[in-house]
Amino acid sequence: MSDLPIRILERLYGLDLLKDAPKWWWVNAGSFEVVLGCVLVQNSKWENVQKTLDSLRRAGILPRFSGEFERDFHDEARNFEAICNIAALSKEVLSSHILGLQNQKAQRLILLARNLLEDFGSYEAITQNLTREWLLAQKGVGRESADCVLNYMCGREVMVVDRYTYRLLCALGVEIEEYEELQGFFMRGVEENLARVYALYGKGVDLAYVYARFHAKIVEFAKAKRDMRLIL
Repeated sequence: MSDLPIRILERLYGLDLLKDAPKWWWVNAGSFEVVLGCVLVQNSKWENVQKTLDSLRRAGILPRFSGEFERDFHDEARNFEAICNIAALSKEVLSSHILGLQNQKAQRLILLARNLLEDFGSYEAITQNLTREWLLAQKGVGRESADCVLNYMCGREVMVVDRYTYRLLCALGVEIEEYEELQGFFMRGVEENLARVYALYGKGVDLAYVYARFHAKIVEFAKAKRDMRLIL
């Protein structure tokens, strides 16, 4: 069973599920938008999140990006300005851009932005020094959201697992309910089979990128409503 995660990755890789997706799957990965998306998507459809982010861009609250996960492109100044903009908004103004649970999410995002400014002071410091423990201490941020921020915004070697990951394993006869145990199972499966990972992505590939794509492939496979039992 120890090689099950890498076998799943190899199978998903061959299905070319992300051929039309951005390099890191998450649109504008590497930017503060990841934090916003993680909070906004709770109890909501991703389509509503996109509408909210588009509304914030049109209002000039968020910058407009058109590139991939590139630290030089997602410059520190524009991301820091976006955090400052959110932190300075009133709950009423921010909630007017949000679809679903407007007041709750607006309040949480404003507080989160203010805490980021107070505790880190710059976007570079955030991406370099942000911890899972800090994120989990924030209102409305759970384990999955925290790991999304660490991986898709900060480029850390952390794999996000979710209900799709759990259901996929269950379909293959393995049930791991506890989040950290499920996450560890997949990450060990990658780290203990680096030769097979390199055969797919090239020698020395950034594991943060591999984890980002692995999670994305599982999500896209599940959303396509394919029979998970046929993955192997």
